[in-house]
Amino acid sequence: MRKTLSFGFLASLVALVVCVLAGTGPALAQEAAGFGPAPVLTAADYPTVAGVNGRLVIWIVAQLHLWFAAFVLAVPIFVFIIEAIGMRTRDKRYDDMAYEFIKVSITAYSITAILGGLLLFSLILFYPHLFGYLSTIFSKSMFYYALLFFGESAVLYLYYYGWHWLQGDLRKWIHLSLGLLLNAIGTTLMLLANAWLTFMMSPAGVDPAGVFNGNEWEAIHNFLWNPINIHRFVANIAYGGSIVGAYAAFKFLTARTSQEKAHYDWMGYNANFIAICALLPLPFAGYYLAAEIYAYSQQMGITLMGGIFAWLFIIQAVLIGALFLSANYYLWCGMGRSDGARRYYWAIKYIAIVLIGAFLVWFTPHTLVLTNSELKSLGGPHHSILGPLGIMPAKNTAVNLMIIFTFLSFLIYRRSNKVATVSWEGMGNTLQVALFTAGILNILFLGIYHGYFTNTVYKVAASIPQVLTTFVVIVVSLVLDSFIYRGARDVGPLHWGRIPDRAQYALFLLAVAFTWLMGLMGYIRSGIRQHWHVVDIMRDNSPNAFTPTLGYAANVVSVAAVIFLTLVIFVFWIAKVSSVKTLPAGYWKE
Repeated sequence: MRKTLSFGFLASLVALVVCVLAGTGPALAQEAAGFGPAPVLTAADYPTVAGVNGRLVIWIVAQLHLWFAAFVLAVPIFVFIIEAIGMRTRDKRYDDMAYEFIKVSITAYSITAILGGLLLFSLILFYPHLFGYLSTIFSKSMFYYALLFFGESAVLYLYYYGWHWLQGDLRKWIHLSLGLLLNAIGTTLMLLANAWLTFMMSPAGVDPAGVFNGNEWEAIHNFLWNPINIHRFVANIAYGGSIVGAYAAFKFLTARTSQEKAHYDWMGYNANFIAICALLPLPFAGYYLAAEIYAYSQQMGITLMGGIFAWLFIIQAVLIGALFLSANYYLWCGMGRSDGARRYYWAIKYIAIVLIGAFLVWFTPHTLVLTNSELKSLGGPHHSILGPLGIMPAKNTAVNLMIIFTFLSFLIYRRSNKVATVSWEGMGNTLQVALFTAGILNILFLGIYHGYFTNTVYKVAASIPQVLTTFVVIVVSLVLDSFIYRGARDVGPLHWGRIPDRAQYALFLLAVAFTWLMGLMGYIRSGIRQHWHVVDIMRDNSPNAFTPTLGYAANVVSVAAVIFLTLVIFVFWIAKVSSVKTLPAGYWKE
């Protein structure tokens, strides 16, 4: 393990040197020429190496790098939170869980550094003019990115290997400060990288010919920078939770003692909780990003949602539905840990019916791709009954209902082992039922009336009060529930480890679905640029300047996902063999 981290540290040093040489060299040359226009390229300007498809290489390497980067960005965030909880409660289990999470991310960090270096070399090799142009504009941020990456390695080294040394009240504060610094650096790295990719989608700081005005902050703070930042930050946390949840499931299924099963069951629950907390607002962050793409360029927006990528959103809907269903299924299985959960078993089937119904609406297309015989039998590509479910008002309504009922599953799980002791429990429950009922009716009214009986302006505007309604229901209900169950007594101790093995496969499904979903959405984000390296500034004239078909893209993403998940299994194995630890007797008391 020490060699692994040292290798990652060395990889970041190499990345620093390469970024300095590759970034500042072309930048200084073009700065002397007065920031010339974007180069006009021909097919001959794109090097070919042994017949290798450079675009395919960069696609796969970049996607692998992004998956690992999302994981190593998210894990330190909730490791810091878990460690802080453990310090406040003085419960060693939290500290042990946080340490095991960060141990898993160490090997992943090294792989991230290796893939980042490979991506950089691939860009310089296959797209030298594009990289030269971008490094001209972002020379300073690329230099600082390399410095920060080097600094992140140093802080991670101290954070991980100083974990047991920095114990005790004062030293623990120093360790927490290192964790906070690690997260600040990691988030800054993400923001800088997002600036480069969003510049290619919505260039700023340049004139129509691509001449840079010298203001790098203007190029960084382009139109789509903030929407991408919000969306990626939330998605990365959800994704990180799903990966460490898969690790906990792997350890649970291979555990040999009841103590180990209890420990990894608890770890899996916390990972799933993190993933759900980030999953709930994720559709809204995605909707905000799509709306901002429309606001920047209607052509890009139409290509995104109503053009060649429209059918990919059906696959997206299936994957999102799989995420919600697997997360809920895990919660329902987890209710078996409590002896008092039987009181609420009757509600599960009704929640499942609503979730499945909303899921079916969520992935119903507006028009169908059919053969001539199918068109004749159906009477056209638009189904008279199901077709209206394919427009956004129906889908906005469905996703809000899925979020509310997922939260209801969590609320029931939270209550399953508690008995309220306050005198106004009945009134409080009545208020909660009224709150959920009013919220659901309001969401349905906004979706049906404004979605089908008003003009387009009101259809789009109705999504905002729907989101606000969902937010109010969740927040007010959570606050009310905390008062109802303040000082509540437990039905009995939670039996950690008393969960069926099949529940662990729901955690695996979360990780796989998230991985595939992120890959497909990355294909869309890059694909809406179509034949441009930098939209309307620098045209892609390479032999591979075409928009891949859905089938081709799905195959590439699937191959990349298999490679990534294989590497993840390797990371899990390294974490397992690096330290074999037997939990002391009585560590988990039922």
